[in-house]
Order: sequence, then C-alpha cells, then structure tokens
Amino acid sequence: MLVRLTFVLSAVCMSWPLTLAAQSPIADVVCASTDRMRIKLKTQFGTERVATGLRSPEEIVEIWSDTDGDWAMVIAYASGQSCIVAMGDHWQAKMPRNPA
Repeated sequence: MLVRLTFVLSAVCMSWPLTLAAQSPIADVVCASTDRMRIKLKTQFGTERVATGLRSPEEIVEIWSDTDGDWAMVIAYASGQSCIVAMGDHWQAKMPRNPA
C-alpha cells in the first residue's frame, strides 16, 4: 500500500497546483492549501486523520492513516497551507495511558 500511496502522491504532484517547500530540509515536500490537502487525503487516498498535535502556535502536526496502516504526516500551517512531510506503512495506534 505504501507503494500505491507514493505512486499516487507522485501523480498528484503532476496534476495539482502544488508547491514544493523551498525552505524544508526534506527535498520533496508536497504542499497545498489545507482544504485541498484534506480532501485529497480523504477521497483519493482513503485516509482519515487519526492523530493531531500542536507543534507551535502556528503549526499542527496531523497523522493520516488508512485501514491497511499506510500513513502520512502532515504539517498544517496557520497560513492555510499544509505539507506532507513524511509517510510510511504499518501505522499502529497506541492505547491512551492510564491516568491512575
């Protein structure tokens, strides 16, 4: 499935008006408007947002995963842009810690 996700991302790069993040240490970061990114992740890749976390006051980290365990890490910026910064397979959700 990771191969399929990678192939589809490559195809998306050619068909979307995306930008590559010039200041990122990752060479091929795929970016688009947050709304457009979320629509593509849901409809084209069949993923759901399974985790989020605040990276800074202006950045939210999102993990998107499908039922096969393929995942993508997205940074959503306050500017309205989102970028896929990593992807992989075998995502496993951990149970929340027992507060007791």
